[in-house]
Amino acid sequence: MSYAILGVGAVGGLYGGLLAQAGFDVHFVARSDVDHMRQHGLRVESPLGDFHLREVQVYGAAQEIPQVDCAVVCWKSTDNHHLSELLPRVCGPESIVLVLQNGLDVERAAADLVGADRVLGGCCFLCSNKIGPGHIRHLDYGRIAFGEYAPAGHLSGVARITSRMQRIAADFMAAGIEIAAQENLHEVRWKKLAWNIPFNGLSVVLNSDTEAIMNNPLVRQLAEELMIEVAASAAACGVQVTREHIDQMLEYTQNMVPYASSMLLDYQAKRPLELEAIFGNPIRFAQAGGYQPARIDMLYRQLSFLDSRNRK
Repeated sequence: MSYAILGVGAVGGLYGGLLAQAGFDVHFVARSDVDHMRQHGLRVESPLGDFHLREVQVYGAAQEIPQVDCAVVCWKSTDNHHLSELLPRVCGPESIVLVLQNGLDVERAAADLVGADRVLGGCCFLCSNKIGPGHIRHLDYGRIAFGEYAPAGHLSGVARITSRMQRIAADFMAAGIEIAAQENLHEVRWKKLAWNIPFNGLSVVLNSDTEAIMNNPLVRQLAEELMIEVAASAAACGVQVTREHIDQMLEYTQNMVPYASSMLLDYQAKRPLELEAIFGNPIRFAQAGGYQPARIDMLYRQLSFLDSRNRK
């Protein structure tokens, strides 16, 4: 399959780079890095092996981009307003879209443009940062879990693994990317929110990385309580997030390299925070299911205040 990687940041730079290094037909859609990448290529530092792609197919304008089999949306959900310009250009009548973003129901913007039946979504369990133009530093982990998108209101998800999911998974695995096709995308997203909500949110409010959060007993307990509240929110939507999963996420976080969350980096750079995707949507879904996630809602309000003041 041919791929368009929309966004050459921590996610798109790593996974798109690995696909291109493996010989797949990969087209990168960048904005600020276009000229740099045309001149210097893409550099990736990774525990999987450092590499430098000196020549990459990179585009900055929609009219330059060829149609591909699969468009992979790797930028933040706060940039999804750009999809209306790019997806009609990069997607042919049989093309599919894979949305690799944090949050809940983030596939809706793509589904509104190409149809829900042509959209997949996934979560990346990844410690990675963009440290310069066309320069990615992958620190730890890297697994993708993905599935077929089901519109909001179909909270049980699409309970099957399709042939196109298997084709994408085969390509990614051939490039050395750990990826798992899942029957229920909603379950995948709620399980990732069990990490994203406490550790993205607390990292901004407390201006701290994962190591500082986990090494303070009171704050670690708060993170755990937020995770339990995520599980209760998921249950209100018909999705099970087990205590075993929470314990596993806490163990992973304790053992990972000290990591500044993507939301903290966005806050420090005065970029918009992904508050609606990661906090607002889950809160609204939980409330619709009859549950009020009080701690998550408080964190959301604090972050909204900080984000607004920060960007002024």
